[in-house]
Amino acid sequence: MGASTKGKTKKKDSSSGKKKKKNEEGAAEGTSSPRGMVQDALEIQRTRVVCGPDVNLYTSSNIAHNQYGHVDSSFSLDAFKESLKIKVLKYDGDDMEFEVSGISCSIANALRRVMIAEVPTMAIEHVYIMNNTSIIQDEVLSHRLGMIPLRVDPRLFEWKAASDPANEKNTIVLKLDVTCKRLPDGSMENDKVYTSQLQWLSAGSEIPNDTKTVFESDQSLLIDSVGPVHEDILIAKLRPGQRIQLECHCIKGTGEDHAKWSPVATTWYKLYPEVVLLDSSPEKDVCDALCEELAGLMYLDDAGALQVDDATKHEKLLEKVRRMSGEDAYKDVIQLRKRKDKFIFIIESTGAWKPHEIFQEAVKRLESKCDKVLEGLATFES
Repeated sequence: MGASTKGKTKKKDSSSGKKKKKNEEGAAEGTSSPRGMVQDALEIQRTRVVCGPDVNLYTSSNIAHNQYGHVDSSFSLDAFKESLKIKVLKYDGDDMEFEVSGISCSIANALRRVMIAEVPTMAIEHVYIMNNTSIIQDEVLSHRLGMIPLRVDPRLFEWKAASDPANEKNTIVLKLDVTCKRLPDGSMENDKVYTSQLQWLSAGSEIPNDTKTVFESDQSLLIDSVGPVHEDILIAKLRPGQRIQLECHCIKGTGEDHAKWSPVATTWYKLYPEVVLLDSSPEKDVCDALCEELAGLMYLDDAGALQVDDATKHEKLLEKVRRMSGEDAYKDVIQLRKRKDKFIFIIESTGAWKPHEIFQEAVKRLESKCDKVLEGLATFES
C-alpha cells in the first residue's frame, strides 16, 4: 500500500509540473491560460485607451511604478532614450504634422502648452497715433495692429521691462501713414489699408520726444528686414480725405502675457489610433459587411482573410468603427483603441517661427524647467 501511495504521489507531482509548465507557456504567449489572459487585459489597460460606443475606457496614465504588477513602470532614462522616436508626416510652409512615440501624455501636453505660451515672438505693443480720421476707433485700430504677426527672429532681440529705455536692441519701430484720395477718373486710392503699407524705421522713431525711443545705431546692422508675415491683411477701410498716421513699437513677449505673442495659430495633438481585430476569422457575412461599411480600412487579402489597414489613413472612418463596435454583430470582432505613448502633433505657425523651430525651442524651454527643478532639489537636499 505504501508503494502504491508513493507511486500515486509521483504521478500527481509529474502532472502538476506539466500543468505548471503549460500555464507559464500560455502566460508568455498571452493566449489561453487565465494568467495570460489577465496579463493581456492589464497590458491593454496600461498602454491603450479603449474607445467604446458609449464611453472611453482606461483613460488614466500610470500614477505609480507598481500600478500594474506584471510591469515595472519606474522611469528609466535609457529606456526613454530607446523608445523616443519622432517622424515627420507632413511639412507644408507654416504647417507641420509629426508623430512622437515613447512619451507620456503629461510630456505631450507640457510641450503643447510651452509652444503656445512660452516661445517668444515680436509683436506691436505701443501705438502712437498722430492722426486717425477713419471710422475705426483708436483702441480697436491699436488692437488690430497688435494681432498682426511679424516676420522677424525674436532671438535677435533682448527682453524689455516696463522701466527699460527703448533702443535698437529691444524695440522695432514701424510706421503707417496712409491717406485716401479720389483720382481724376473717379476711382479711389488707398481706400483699403493693408499690412504691406507698414514701413520699417530702422533708424528709430521719427517722434523721439513723444515716444522716448532713441536708437544709437541703425537697426539694419542687426537684422536684414522686418515686416508682416502676410502683406494682404486688411487693417482698415478709408473714404476720400480720411487718413491714418501712426507709429507702432514692437517688443518681445510670450503668449502667456497676450495671445498676440503666441507663435502658433494653433497646436494640438491626438493619441495614435488603432483598429484591432478581436476575432481573426469571423463569419464570411461579417467580413463582407465590414469590408463594405469600412471600405479601405478593412479588406480581404489573397487568402480571403480579413485584414486592417493603417488607421491613420482612414480618420473619417474611425468614428464609424467606434459606433459599430457597440453593435451585436461586430462587438466581438472589431475595437477602436488609442495608444497612450504615441501622439500625432499638428503645429500651425503664425509665420514668425518655422514649425520645427517652435518645437525645438519648446523642448529647450521644457529642459530648462527640469534643470531648475533639479537645482531646487539639490539646494533642498544640501
